[in-house]
Amino acid sequence: MALPSNTEIMFGGTPDAARLSDAEVSIRFDELMKSIDAAPTRALSKEEIVTSFGAGQAINFQGSQPTTAYEALTKAITPDIAKNLSPDALASVQETLDALKAQTPDLVKDLNLTSPLPTGLVAFDLEAPAKLLAPRPTPLRNRIPRGRGIGTSHRIKVISGYTGTGTGGVGNIHPGIQDTTQNNFAPSGSSNALYYARGPKISYAGYDQTFAYSQFSMSDEVTWSAQYAGQGYQDIRQLSRTSLLYASMLMEERMLLMGRGTQTGFAGAMPAPTGLTATAQTPAAGQTALTGAQGSTPTIYVKVTADAGAFGESAPTAAVSVAVAAGQNVILQLTDSAQALGYNVYVSTGTTDPGDTARHFMLRVPGLNAAGQIVLQGALPTSGKLVPTGDTSAYQAGYDGILPWCMGPQSGYNAKINGAWSSTNPGIELQNAFVSLYNSVKADPDRVLFNGADRKTLSDTLKSGSNTNYQMRITQDEITGVTLGDVAVAVINEVTGKRVEMEVHPWMPQGVAPILSDTLPIPDTQVSNVWQVFNVQDFMGIDWPVTQFAYESSSYWYGTFVCYAPAWNGCISGISYAGQP
Repeated sequence: MALPSNTEIMFGGTPDAARLSDAEVSIRFDELMKSIDAAPTRALSKEEIVTSFGAGQAINFQGSQPTTAYEALTKAITPDIAKNLSPDALASVQETLDALKAQTPDLVKDLNLTSPLPTGLVAFDLEAPAKLLAPRPTPLRNRIPRGRGIGTSHRIKVISGYTGTGTGGVGNIHPGIQDTTQNNFAPSGSSNALYYARGPKISYAGYDQTFAYSQFSMSDEVTWSAQYAGQGYQDIRQLSRTSLLYASMLMEERMLLMGRGTQTGFAGAMPAPTGLTATAQTPAAGQTALTGAQGSTPTIYVKVTADAGAFGESAPTAAVSVAVAAGQNVILQLTDSAQALGYNVYVSTGTTDPGDTARHFMLRVPGLNAAGQIVLQGALPTSGKLVPTGDTSAYQAGYDGILPWCMGPQSGYNAKINGAWSSTNPGIELQNAFVSLYNSVKADPDRVLFNGADRKTLSDTLKSGSNTNYQMRITQDEITGVTLGDVAVAVINEVTGKRVEMEVHPWMPQGVAPILSDTLPIPDTQVSNVWQVFNVQDFMGIDWPVTQFAYESSSYWYGTFVCYAPAWNGCISGISYAGQP
């Protein structure tokens, strides 16, 4: 009902009452206006006006501001309204308000970073395209020459020695003669003698070598949904093709370094370790006890494989077991393998052998310790990689890489030091290799490849306090700014005087350092490069016809890897460092 605007009705009382005089009405009106003028006043600042609308902020002259529909309706039910409602009506109103309260989260009036949606009404500052933080170095592939192949294999014939070379198993003969000297010149295999007054005939040694070609391929797939959903952000097909190319090159790099083939002429599967035994002992100085052995009579069960690098490992040994008392660790003894890049140890525990489904990888060691042992210590694993069921070290569609050649039977030098680099005579291990290679075939290597940790530990031997052959001096201008660290970048071959480069290979397994010759220090060998790739078909990319809702691509190449002169190369392995078992 609208309020009356007539001052006589407002201040003159009800129609039943006596009418007031105009003077009395005027006096009452004037008193009302004076009261309004005398009421306390307050001017709100701009900040107070803004914050007064926040949830739970109080407006001084009216109490708290309602922040939800539920609060506003509840505040509207004043005591006067509530007492004039019947109990049933009041209960109905209250029931309605309770139902409204359950919807309060959707009825808030605030707009902020979490309301009305937990993720906020905000844009995403997404930078396109995706960043490719994936390393892809391929130094061997970049360096090794590539030639054109034909047919199904690459073949060479090798003259490995003749009289006087000291190679190929050919012996020496004295060339001195007299007038009466007679030497048999009958054809080889003839039963008849044919003597002439001539100097003795020289001898030859040689062999044929066949390098079978293998096919290689990798593939990728981009679904239509991924391609079309990515529009405006990234070309997914382009990313797929680029990644496929680099993935293929990276896998070829690893094959060039450590691949093993099973076809005739290649190294074949890596032999499994032999002679494995296990013995419990009280930990020696610097060792710790095993923890985690299960069962009332704690027993651990161990299998060991020879590490073949990126593509697998040898078949495992038979399991050996040993009871372990509290505070003990375990010593594994086995026969060292000349071709192993290291050893992988798998363990399980229980009152009985739980089998290979519970035998987990515990550690990899680059070689045995000085006593021909591996020390098991610390916590036993209860999850992770399981022991392989068979050999994964070599492949029918594959070839031998650098490490199998440098550590195989045709290598010119293969030594396992099974320990750290010498700190009393830094680099002596390499000098021993240079001496042996020179004495056998007059090799003069060009470079040594390292794992990063192995070159670091060799560099650290120069700073070791146990040798006095090297000194590091700080000059006057470095007193307030000393540069720490030094690195060995090359070694002088003390036999030939040649500088031999020391290079870190990004995918080299720790503990192995192959010594390589890029060319031969012999004229007229008909060998331009000691190492060479021959491909019937070099790298190519294929986009397959669309046969489903996807774009599919593959890489393909068909070839092999050739080492012309394995005897001019060698390897040092079993390199450990401080802290290794």
